[in-house]
Amino acid sequence: MTAYRARLTETDIQRLIKATEDDDRAEAAYKLCRSMDRADLDERDREAAQKILRLLANDAAELVRRAMAVTLKASDLLPIDVARRLAADIDSIALPVISASPVFSDEDLIEIVRAGSPVRQVAVAGRPRVSRDVAGVLADVGCEQAVRMLAANDNADLSEQALGVIVDRFAASPEVVTAVAYRQVLPLHVTERLIALASETVREHLVARHAVAPETAIRLAQYARERATVDLVDQAASSADIGAFMAQLNLRKSLNASLLLRALARGQMTMFEHGLAELANTPHQRAWLMIHDAGPLGLKAIYDRAGLPPRLFQAFRAGVDTWRALSSEGADTSSDLFRQRMLERFLTQRPNVLREDLAYLMERLDQPQSRGSAAAASAA
Repeated sequence: MTAYRARLTETDIQRLIKATEDDDRAEAAYKLCRSMDRADLDERDREAAQKILRLLANDAAELVRRAMAVTLKASDLLPIDVARRLAADIDSIALPVISASPVFSDEDLIEIVRAGSPVRQVAVAGRPRVSRDVAGVLADVGCEQAVRMLAANDNADLSEQALGVIVDRFAASPEVVTAVAYRQVLPLHVTERLIALASETVREHLVARHAVAPETAIRLAQYARERATVDLVDQAASSADIGAFMAQLNLRKSLNASLLLRALARGQMTMFEHGLAELANTPHQRAWLMIHDAGPLGLKAIYDRAGLPPRLFQAFRAGVDTWRALSSEGADTSSDLFRQRMLERFLTQRPNVLREDLAYLMERLDQPQSRGSAAAASAA
């Protein structure tokens, strides 16, 4: 500790000892704690500082203890015994420390949660980091407000089991369901359960943000009046196994020319390939060869084998040609910008498509691009 800081600490200690008014003592405690927290302490100085903190924790004045709790709430200078003492104090002193102190172990935090105070459970749930063990206990025994805070905290390590417990306990709470639905990462089965519980707006977020099982996506698309509207093109594109998704669509009789044309026009070539392969009962590799490497008749051959309407072939031909032209220019075919340009160029050819498909594509064209795509487009 520098000589200046040592003198400042000694001065504030003397002021703390001599002060008779709580306000003066609290101000001196605040300055003392701030000075110690900012100082570059060696081991000896650190021990001395912690002895002072133990004295402050025993001070009869609430304002003094609160000044220490607020000033050192996120400091590792606070000894664990002092932190525990403050956590057992009145709420105005305990909550700042419970919500931020890094010195607590998981066992300390679990004990606080199990004690059952709602405001203290909320403080634990909102910490900058909540471990999996602590989050699991909160999910099991936390009050509704604490669980909502936990679910909204993306720095809380919630296991799949804990998320399931939360949905079980608070299925009737729109606030908790919404907080879970807006987490950055959700297991598939939790997403599926939330879709059945959430409001229409939240369901739309779930199907847009998280991939859902093919069966659920198809069911939601077929019963759009009762559920959130699902774009099967987007759902298939986000699927980990597009081939399996196409097989499910075919099984449910939802794999048709309209869906494949929409996918192709939006640059989703992989979906188009797997869709044709499924309808033609052909391995994907063979379908790929017929679409891309079998000359001008290859596409027609697999198109006919898939049983798609002859009157729409020229529209599909235009889509494949447009995709090839853009990809030959070196564009990243997986980017949003590529898909936007693909859609724009496809529509400028005035393809002969069904009115519903044209309306769908025009609607997608009008949708705002993501920030990254818009920036790239303006730079191009």
